[in-house]
Amino acid sequence: MKKLFEKNEFLVALTILALAIVIGSINQAFFSLANLFDILRSSIVTSIFAIGVLIVIVSGGIDVSFTAIAVFSMYVTSKILIAFDCGSFLGTLALAAVIGLVLGWINAALIAKFKLPTLIVTLGTSSMVQGFMLAFIGSTYIIDIPEGMVRFGKLDLIRFSASNGTTTGLHAAILILLVLIVFSWYLLRYTMLGRGIYALGGAPVAAARAGFNINFIQFFIYGFVGFISGIAGVVHASLVRMANPFDLVGTELNVIAAVVLGGARISGGYGTIHGTLLGVCLVVVINNSLILLGVPSYWQQIVVGSLILLGTGLPAWQNRRNEARLNSNLLD
Repeated sequence: MKKLFEKNEFLVALTILALAIVIGSINQAFFSLANLFDILRSSIVTSIFAIGVLIVIVSGGIDVSFTAIAVFSMYVTSKILIAFDCGSFLGTLALAAVIGLVLGWINAALIAKFKLPTLIVTLGTSSMVQGFMLAFIGSTYIIDIPEGMVRFGKLDLIRFSASNGTTTGLHAAILILLVLIVFSWYLLRYTMLGRGIYALGGAPVAAARAGFNINFIQFFIYGFVGFISGIAGVVHASLVRMANPFDLVGTELNVIAAVVLGGARISGGYGTIHGTLLGVCLVVVINNSLILLGVPSYWQQIVVGSLILLGTGLPAWQNRRNEARLNSNLLD
């Protein structure tokens, strides 16, 4: 039981449960099926981003360009498909994913070939991608997005009507998230590439000596982040039914906070898919619940910032305490 309380994932699950009880006792609407579907819908794009960020953090890096890549992929894809009058949603998804993959490989090339710091590279490419899009592609909202995105935006797996006449449903985008979750979980848990990602984050020199191809792993990681960022961009535009070139950028903090709160070690080498999803759930529940309770939006930033400090500070304190205990036992 003591070991259970030392796990971030368990503490986050307890926090979510406690929050649900407190908020539900204040506002009964929290426990409604409509609110549950709203929370799931709000967490889809954040969860897709978080899966990519988790893999980067596990490898010992950091990526802050994923939202810029998502917006660029979504906006450029919408422009191209409107110009060619193509309405297929799968075609939209594939094109955005390929654009994101190429942008991710630019990050990978700078990091793997020139050994530049991951934060500096992704900050630079994020700014360049946004600037290039606004200067050369466009800065106006696209209301008339491709027909396939509009149809997907209205597609629910389950739909029901409440007693007050409002209709709500579980959006089909949850299936895309489930596919990415299963793929990433299998990758990290059962493949040699996944072990290489953990090894790279834990001890890069030892990983290279063990025979892992570090350059290949880094190209995969940042390419994969770009790939799923493109998917996230299209899913987001479909859900809001608009391609906004100023959207998503600035939400990096929430995503990184969710991954760190889920137990991913910011120095690399550790992190789990289920912990990340719990972290996303906590951040989304806090944001949604504060709105439900009528708390001003700026308090959300304060709460999320406090959670980041708590989520990173508590494991660091636990590690120092364990090391001190181990040293004391060795001396005895």
